Formats: sequence, structure tokens, C-alpha cells
Amino acid sequence: MHVEELRASLQSFGWPDYLVFCLMLAICAVIGIYFCLQLRLESRKQKANGSEEAASSAASYLVGGRQMKIFPITMSLISSFISGITLLGTPTEVYLYGAQYMYIMGSLVLMGFCMYYFFLPVFHELNLISTYKYLEQRYNRSLRLFGSVMFIVASLLWLPIVIYVPAIAFNQATGVNIHIVTPIVCVVCIFYTCIGGLKAVVWTDVIQTLIMFGAMALVLIKGTLDIGGPGVVWQKAQETARLEVPNFSADLSERYTFYSLVLGGVAHWLKSNAISQNMIQRYLSLPTLRDARIAIWTFIAGVLAFLMICGYTGLLIYATYSQCDPLETKLAQRNDQLLPLLVMDTLGSYPGLPGVFVAGVFSAALSSLSTGLNSLSAVVLEDFVKTFRKSPLTEGQTAFVMRSVVVVFGIIFVALVFAVEKLGAVLQLTITLSSVANGPLLGIFTAGVMLPWVNSKGALLGGFSSLIVMAWMCVSAQRDLVTGDLVYKRKPYSTMGCNYTFAGEPREFASLALDGAISSVPSAPFQLYRISYLYFTLFGALVTIVVALVTSLLLRETDLDGVDTRLLTPFVRRWLERRRHRRSKIPDSGQKSSNKQETKT
Repeated sequence: MHVEELRASLQSFGWPDYLVFCLMLAICAVIGIYFCLQLRLESRKQKANGSEEAASSAASYLVGGRQMKIFPITMSLISSFISGITLLGTPTEVYLYGAQYMYIMGSLVLMGFCMYYFFLPVFHELNLISTYKYLEQRYNRSLRLFGSVMFIVASLLWLPIVIYVPAIAFNQATGVNIHIVTPIVCVVCIFYTCIGGLKAVVWTDVIQTLIMFGAMALVLIKGTLDIGGPGVVWQKAQETARLEVPNFSADLSERYTFYSLVLGGVAHWLKSNAISQNMIQRYLSLPTLRDARIAIWTFIAGVLAFLMICGYTGLLIYATYSQCDPLETKLAQRNDQLLPLLVMDTLGSYPGLPGVFVAGVFSAALSSLSTGLNSLSAVVLEDFVKTFRKSPLTEGQTAFVMRSVVVVFGIIFVALVFAVEKLGAVLQLTITLSSVANGPLLGIFTAGVMLPWVNSKGALLGGFSSLIVMAWMCVSAQRDLVTGDLVYKRKPYSTMGCNYTFAGEPREFASLALDGAISSVPSAPFQLYRISYLYFTLFGALVTIVVALVTSLLLRETDLDGVDTRLLTPFVRRWLERRRHRRSKIPDSGQKSSNKQETKT
């Protein structure tokens, strides 16, 4: 059998699978309609509130009236954070480059402590809807607009990839063109996000998270049984050095090292969780800081469990195809189709089960897309419309703005999918491109809550400086990947055991380096943009902080006594309050000395 015939035979998506997939979309639509009706009932009850009517309507739509429960918010956080990028990208990374990437789970725990102690207490106390309002309170309106624009840019770079990922899985399972299925599915997502607000997004996330975990469990159990149990998976991974101890190399250009995974990983998770409107909006929908802190740790536990599942799945894919690499034979036409291929290979003969998996992948993507659209609605309303409009919005105008933003950006994201498919593997692509905006943003927020010496001029200069540097680094790195000038060596693979014909001769590829280093000319000079992509967000944040702090100190315009302590993280707040208390005693002491002198005289 030729590879083309085998690929066609694996595309056995029958009517039970389409039924399961359509049922998932129908459930999401029904949830949206239900919460749309709830919003209308709440609106009728609020009609007696007069001028606060529109504000109350916006709070219900964007943060669920700040009365959400921990369980659905935690499930929504997990679903929004994982997305189809993690679902398909993480197994691909482990298959190609080994399990070194999985040490990034340690940085997720460190991120939790940073969120718990540094960021969340500040944001929750301020009772915000838009995270970027903090920047206006801490610096000025220019920084608020800068942060909001950076968030929109990051969303434009990220969400099209989120939409593209499940279309890959659907294409592998059915053969349907990705540009046919993408608009259809996105219309459903735009519909329930538009009419139902945050509550619809959160409860569809709950359903989608359960589908996602169920789909991965099916693949793991059936796939492991087919190859002879977890011992076989472990053995084959050890034979090709896919199971590794931490790599403590100081080489910044290596794809994964202990330092890039821990230091770069903390910055990567922070920009996704601590300063992103997508995630903060959910924490702020909980009534108390205690609830938000509980949600942090339950969220981290759920993400760690899912990352472990994805990592094991990557090893399972290799164990299944250890003697016939599907990328080399073109059975899988893209790197990120490896997991869908495994699904169709193991579950294809069971009607309905491939549909469950594809529904799970789309669930992960739809949760991230709906979260992003809802957050964009909040940002545009709070940071642009309300900021530049002199008179208050009516309830009808507020509803029109929020829903229009969802529709317009949804259409833009679907259109941008055409560009995404030419840019490479999704996991690295997402982290690299999102660093353009998220590096400067992380730096500005971190300086805001941690460094009271930084003023608005320094923060703005630091943000713009980092934006320019990161745009150059990220574009250059992605360009070299697309052109083939930058190639990462993958772990050993083979095509010696293939039972079908393909272009080329069966070969053993065991001579490749096992360290995951960049394949380049040894005498080539060091290029800054060729450092591990995990450092990008950290590098952007450090450039912002250093430039902002140095500029602020040189200008000497910062008045520490004038900084609002509510805008600082608790331990910095206590230090500044003690400093002010000590300074307030100095004049009193001087006055007492003067009084004593006068008495003696």
C-alpha cells in the first residue's frame, strides 16, 4: 500500500463522529442562549438603578457580576490556558526533541507563588474589569493605552494559531480543508460568546474541559494497550534518550536547558497568567481574594496533570511509530498532525471515538477563542470607548459595543488563519510571536508592582525599547526557521519497519545528535535571536525593566511619598509605608530638640 492510500484509509470519519462533533457545538450554542436569557432577566431587574444600569450590565457580561464560583472558574482557567496548542504541540515537542521540555512544569509552580504573593493581591483589591486600568492608576493614561494595544496585538498573533490547530486535527481525521471547517466552527464560538458573556464562556469551558480530558484518556488507554503496556513506552523512550535528566548547559542557543525551562518558563507562564486580561478577568470574577488564591492552585494542579498526559502521549506516539516515522514518510504532512494520526490509527475502527477526540481538540481551541474574544470586548469597552467618550454609555450602547467587538475580531482571526499555516510548528510559533507584545507588557506590570522608583516616562520608554528589540528578535528567529537557516536536531527515528511504500528509501536515523542543539555552521557568529525561544519573554521583560528603572532614576522625577501603596505588591507596600513612617518622625524629633533648647535658655 502506498502512503497516499494509507492516509486516505485513515480518514474514516463516519456519521457517528460527525454526530458527536456537532453535538458538542450544539451544547455550546444552547449554553450561550441560556445565559443570554439570564442576562436579559438581570437587565430587567436593574432598570430601577438609573445611571448605574449600563455599568452593572457590563459587569454581568464581562465578569459575571463578580459572583462566580471556584469550580467553574478553575475549569475555565484550565481550558483557556491549555488550548489546542498545548494539546497538539506538547506531544509533538516530546516526540521530536524528547521529554526535556516537561521540566517546565517546575516553573509553573514557581509562577503560582509569584501570582499568589505579588500580582493577584494588587489586582483583586483594585476591583478592576480591565487589567490595563492598573497601568493608568500606576503610571498614566498613555501607559494604559500602550498596554491595551499590546494585548490586542498579542491576541492577533495568538488566537489565529489557536483556531488553526484544531483544523489540523480535523483535516487529518476527515480530509476536509481547514479553511472550510474553520469558519463554520468559529461562527458557533462567536455566537455563544457574543450573546452569553462571561458566564456562557465559563460554563462552555467546563463542558469543553471534560471533553478534552476524556478524549486524551481514550487515546492514552487504547494506544498503550495496543503496543503492549506502559513498559514498552518507557523502554523505547530510554533507547533513544527521549527520557533525560535536566540539561544544565549554559549554552543559550540550546532549545531546552534547565535554565531556559525554569527562568524562561516562569516568565512565559507569568505573561500568560499574571498580566493577561484573558486569565485575570476570571480571577476578578470571584468574590474574594481567598477564592482567587484557591483557584490559582487548583488551576495549577489541573494544568500539571494535563501536561503530564500530553508528555506521556508524546512518548506513546514515538513508541507506536518508532520503526516508521510518519513525518519522514509524509503519512503526517505537518508536525502537529502526529497526535491526530495516532488517534485515527488507534480509535478509527470505533465509530464515534474519533469524533470525541476531534471534539476535544476543538473544545480546547473554542475555550481559548471565546476567552480571548470576551477579554477583547472588556478591553475595547473599558480602555478605548469609555476612556475617550465624555458622556456615559446607555445599556443599549454598552451591549452593542461589547457584542460588536466579539463579532469583528472573530472575523479577523478567521481571516488570519491563512497566514498561520505557513509559519511552522505551533508551540514554538506561539511562544515566539506572542513574546513581541508580552515581553514588554510583563516588564511594565512587574516594574509597576515591584519597583516604586519607576515612573511613567521610564515605563513608556522601556516598553517601546523592548517592543522594538523583541519584534526584531522574534521575526528574525521565525524567518530563519521558515527558510531552514535555523534547524533544531531531533531525536533518533527510523523508517526501516514501514509496511507501506513512500518516496525515498527506508533508513535509520540514529546518528543525529541527542542534545537538541541548533544545527548550524560551527564558525557562525552568535546571533541574539537564536537563543532558545523560551528566553524571549524573559528577555523582553528584562529590557523593559532595566530601561525603565535607569531612565526613571536619571530623570529623578519619582516621588516615592506620592506613590499609591495600593498599587504595589504587599511586601513592597509594607516597606514603603515603614519608610514614610520613619521620615514622618524626623521633623518631630527635630522640633522636640528645638523645644528643649528653648526651655534651657
